[in-house]
Amino acid sequence: MTSTLKSAHLLGIALLIVGMFLGGPLSAQDWRDVPLRDVTSGRTFRISDFEGKPVLLESFAVWCPVCSKQQKEIQELHQEIGEQVISISIDVDPNEDEDLVRDHASRNGFSWLYAIAPPELIRALIDEFGTAIVAAPSSPIVLICEDDDQEARLLKRGVKRADTLREEIQRGCSS
Repeated sequence: MTSTLKSAHLLGIALLIVGMFLGGPLSAQDWRDVPLRDVTSGRTFRISDFEGKPVLLESFAVWCPVCSKQQKEIQELHQEIGEQVISISIDVDPNEDEDLVRDHASRNGFSWLYAIAPPELIRALIDEFGTAIVAAPSSPIVLICEDDDQEARLLKRGVKRADTLREEIQRGCSS
């Protein structure tokens, strides 16, 4: 296991342990209602605000080169299909702040929503999808479907090319 993967694994375990001792659990639906703040605009939003549109929720860390590669694929997807999908990148590294994330998005020309993941969101995502959701180097992405329930599924590990992301969006969550 590479040192980056070891670090990500340890980070996931640490977040899980910390999450066990902080506050009560959120229900599976509640994580969609956690307020997030877009680091580029300062606007507050919730994942549930985008009901009726597919959403790609990517967890990442600025230090992660695999994450940047995944984000370039997301950027390519948006160049192909525009705003047919909402992308949200949430930083899961507790050592990173809004300034660092904003600089990362700006430096790379990424223009979708970026937020720092609050602990209650991380706990709820781990509860629903397991610790893989916070293992940034595995390029975790959750597809939240456009149905009324905003059903969600964790996509396969690893960098997903733009065409694969487009196919996953078309496939939806009913499989």
